[in-house]
Amino acid sequence: MVRRCPPRPRAAVLVLHGGQADSERPTRPWQLAALRMDPIVRAVTAALPHQDVLVGQVRYRLRGWNGTRADPARDARRALHDLARLAGPVPTVLLGHSMGGRAALRAAGHPQVHGVLALAPWWPAGEPVEQVAGRRIVALHGARDRVTSPAATADCVHRAQGTAARAGMALVADGDHALLRRHRFWHLTAAAVVAHLLDPDEVPDPLPEECYGAGAFPEL
Repeated sequence: MVRRCPPRPRAAVLVLHGGQADSERPTRPWQLAALRMDPIVRAVTAALPHQDVLVGQVRYRLRGWNGTRADPARDARRALHDLARLAGPVPTVLLGHSMGGRAALRAAGHPQVHGVLALAPWWPAGEPVEQVAGRRIVALHGARDRVTSPAATADCVHRAQGTAARAGMALVADGDHALLRRHRFWHLTAAAVVAHLLDPDEVPDPLPEECYGAGAFPEL
């Protein structure tokens, strides 16, 4: 679903919402996981570094990840192919929450993907990272998240650093999984990170350099 489509896009942002570990039920646009991304999309759109950036939201066929099928990752790759047909092979940033963060990471090997921002991602132990080599990967995880693991996210980011990716992470102090606590911080920081990933030469990174270190990640 295209949320913003300039006549000649020079870049794109694809948004991937959360879901469930297992479900064969179809995804609907009015479900909470999808609606939760609306304020994020508005903030990102308002902060775009250029007016010719397409913004789209991936529509999953099913609500669940569904084991080795990894249905949302397949949907993300299909959306990238559709984007290439619509706008050409434009550099793309994937923005995913929870399960959407996992789908974004799996799809990061697509040649159009230049960067990934994952919010409270579901990255289980051993989640593959080889596909992110050469990309920019950023994770923001609530320090009080009880649904997905900040420690597992940190481990994944550290492993991604070993692939020569520019990978970093910050903990959101008092942040929760639903992005409700300190919601303004979530929205503004996500928008600023996406703007930087779209144009790293002209838009400064809003995160401190220690977010990209090999040790413990900072709490903001």
